[in-house]
Amino acid sequence: MEEMNLLRARIGELEQRVEHLRVSRRVLMNLLEKVEREKVALVYRLEKENVRLQRNNKRFAKWILSKNKEMVELQEKMEATAQKA
Repeated sequence: MEEMNLLRARIGELEQRVEHLRVSRRVLMNLLEKVEREKVALVYRLEKENVRLQRNNKRFAKWILSKNKEMVELQEKMEATAQKA
């Protein structure tokens, strides 16, 4: 009789532990899903930022090339003016 009560108590403890493990698993799965969603959002934001930076970089490179061309043209004009004088 006593052994039966001990076994029932042990079964109760084990059932409680199983329930705690189920809850813990649910919490961990929810956290994992949240982290995955945050990762996807971060990757999307970084990809958008990368496109923006590449576009700005291209625009800046064109501007530098244009200014460089202007400098070469001015230098050629100055040299031509110096040769005429």
